[in-house]
Amino acid sequence: MHLDKSNTISSLINSDIYESTESIEIIEPKIPKLLLQNELSVSLNKRNQIPPRNLDLYPKLVKDHVVIVLYVHNRPQYLQIVIDSLSRVEGISETLLIVSHDGYFEEMNKIVEGIKFCQVKQIFAPYSPHIFSNSFPGVSPRDCKDKDDPVEKQCEGTPDQYGNHRSPTIVSLKHHWWWMMNTVWDGLTETRHHSGHILFIEEDHFIYPNAYRNMQLLTELKSKKCPDCYAANLAPSEVKSRGEGWESLVAERMGNVGYAFNRTVWRKIHNKAAGFCTFDDYNWDITMWSTVYPSFGSPVYTLRGSRTSAVHFGKCGLHQGHSRNLACMDNGNVNIVVDELDKVANIKPEWEVRKYDHQAGYQAGFKGWGGWGDVRDHELCVEFAKICNISVYRPFDTRAHKP
Repeated sequence: MHLDKSNTISSLINSDIYESTESIEIIEPKIPKLLLQNELSVSLNKRNQIPPRNLDLYPKLVKDHVVIVLYVHNRPQYLQIVIDSLSRVEGISETLLIVSHDGYFEEMNKIVEGIKFCQVKQIFAPYSPHIFSNSFPGVSPRDCKDKDDPVEKQCEGTPDQYGNHRSPTIVSLKHHWWWMMNTVWDGLTETRHHSGHILFIEEDHFIYPNAYRNMQLLTELKSKKCPDCYAANLAPSEVKSRGEGWESLVAERMGNVGYAFNRTVWRKIHNKAAGFCTFDDYNWDITMWSTVYPSFGSPVYTLRGSRTSAVHFGKCGLHQGHSRNLACMDNGNVNIVVDELDKVANIKPEWEVRKYDHQAGYQAGFKGWGGWGDVRDHELCVEFAKICNISVYRPFDTRAHKP
């Protein structure tokens, strides 16, 4: 049974879903058929089963909490800033924070282990290219490089649409995001029956003190104020914007800074696994904008406030392009002004919604930036969609969750 056939799309994407443990059958995680795990991979798989820490400090989660997932790679200075900002978020002790690591890096691990302000669970991508030093999905001795001709060089690999072979460091971005999504929604004991929204942030997102309270309001107002909205965002889709400052809510194209959606939307995304896994772009977000969202058949709007509650400050790594007068990081410090208005919820339930139509940005027809042409990456990506998947669909109770 497809969820979007049991009710209207707008009502489903805005309602939190009750799921009985008797209505679903879970397949236990299995090893993707393409990979022979190494010792570190096996060890990380086991660590993913460890319960959250700080249960002695926060034994119970507040009803209707919004789970927060922070996905990280290896930028410890950035991570420390994000963790510090989260520690000042109003309501953070009420929820579960999941930190998803792309591989294992000891300094990153130590920072997360120091968190004391909420329940926190760590998960590590056990099939990350960063933990396979001499085999796929890392660098294999027989891999083609750059624009090698596989026949001439007798090497392994399928080039992208521009003739370039895979870079393990680059493809890890998309692999990690997709593995994380499948694991969080369908694989973890702590979240696979979660009926509400899940908020996703990155290691270079500075989170304002009012972010959690604002997100609670947005997820509650979404069904009433914007039936066509699939998600809620803490920040504008234009990363350089700090918001309009209007006394209204804003509906626009879904952004990639502080975004939250529910299980119904995840099911729609998961159903497009084949398109996601074969689209020739190493960026997960561009893939979503260019092929997954357009396949839904209607514009994919998100609801947000008119004043940002999160800022992308990344200046190094793969994300570039911030101006000097915007949030940036120098010598381990981040230059972000937090006004008094940003310390408390600043969204009003009585506000109307102003919608942006026909926004610029990636959309259907864009062919991708490449970097994702290797058939092995496509196959591994598809396997991730299977390892934690729900095997049997039976009718779900789609009643809206009432506080």
